[in-house]
Amino acid sequence: MRRHGAAAAVAARGLCGRDRIAVAGDAEDAVPLVRDLLAEPGAGYRPFGDAALMEVLARRIPGLALTDPFYWMQTDSPCGAPGPSAVRWLDAAAEQEAAPLFDRWFPQSYARPGRPGVRRWAGVHGGAGPLVVAADARSADRCGFLAGVVTVPEARGHGLGAAVCRFVVDALVREHGRAALMVDADNTPAVAVHEHIGMAKRLFVAAAATA
Repeated sequence: MRRHGAAAAVAARGLCGRDRIAVAGDAEDAVPLVRDLLAEPGAGYRPFGDAALMEVLARRIPGLALTDPFYWMQTDSPCGAPGPSAVRWLDAAAEQEAAPLFDRWFPQSYARPGRPGVRRWAGVHGGAGPLVVAADARSADRCGFLAGVVTVPEARGHGLGAAVCRFVVDALVREHGRAALMVDADNTPAVAVHEHIGMAKRLFVAAAATA
């Protein structure tokens, strides 16, 4: 972590598939802090933070452009068991069965079976294989992270996605004290599911170098 006045930045390699800088604090202090980090030799980081802060950084730092907005969603309250359902942590064989779901239904997912950073997968299994899966991925000491949520089309509309997410979020809060996830701001159904299980949202934006 680096600080400058009332701003702080944490650089992390390989976070959700990219080298990133989480930025927070006063915008005036964040500008020189992020500018210096981006100028370091070999740096290829993408800053991200609250939308208002990132708009200032994009205006003030040459060659930095905003990408699509997303929500950071989190909760520090256990949301309870998902009710009578077949949600469970998957074994290695079931994880392998889930891998093709991502090629077909969620190719842009950062979390996939077999990729580094994923600790375990939960899901609901149907007769032909997993119907819904979600990962405990890249969790830290004080924040568990939900990622890689995918539901096959024929299983949508039955509450299975919400049940799997509730199962994982509840486990993460009980273990780490807080659970969080990132979701595209225009993914209205996913945002609604996570709000329904008690997660609050904040609008974030990332930025990338244009040259």
